[in-house]
Amino acid sequence: MSRPLLAAACRILAARGLADGFLGHVSQRAGDELLLVRCRGPMERGLAFTEPADIRLVTFDGGPGAPGELDGYVPPNELPLHAEVLRRRPEVAAVVHAHPAAVVAADLAGIAIRPVVGAYDIPGAALARGGVPVYPRGVLVRDRELAGEMTAAMGDRPVVLLRGHGLTSAAPSVEQAVLQAVSVDRIAALSLAVRSAGGTLADLPDADLDQLPDLGAGFTVAVAWRHELARIGDEPVHTMPLGSLP
Repeated sequence: MSRPLLAAACRILAARGLADGFLGHVSQRAGDELLLVRCRGPMERGLAFTEPADIRLVTFDGGPGAPGELDGYVPPNELPLHAEVLRRRPEVAAVVHAHPAAVVAADLAGIAIRPVVGAYDIPGAALARGGVPVYPRGVLVRDRELAGEMTAAMGDRPVVLLRGHGLTSAAPSVEQAVLQAVSVDRIAALSLAVRSAGGTLADLPDADLDQLPDLGAGFTVAVAWRHELARIGDEPVHTMPLGSLP
């Protein structure tokens, strides 16, 4: 577990325009029925200014995970979104919820996240090829019933779009959950640009997608994460050695 890591993840989402206001949050599993999550404090300024002190240990039901953890802080309204994914998917250790404008616009325009790019974003192409489902309700996911609906729509996929709302990304690490969200946003923005230019979107042929190499987590996660940290002027922050990142 790492509060600095989650704080950096929030700042990266803001820098990438996926959560550039004060809405959106990142969480990390911290034990049975416990998670670290970005909370709002008395001096809330938005995700771009998240500090480790804004990351608090809470129970899945929103109570303090240790004495004093919520003094002056409030968990996000959509904490059930994080908790339900962690409850139902034991392989997941981190959840990102963000509001990328391009993702929302593409979905509302009827544009699915599809493998329309290849070597431009190899991890993104693989993610899109497997499918990115949509939760069709534009609601605030603030209780277990709604979170259960969203998680059911997500299935076993790493990312689900939330219509008129944003996306949820789940992964074995905070780094991967953030990078997945960045890839989906990138594909959404490119798809909108193609359609706006009068073009027609088409999936890459299977033969081309089959040729895309697995570059390994040391490149697609570790190096990509160092790049994201450098973009916001941060030093590397990790919860595990780079070679062991999933």
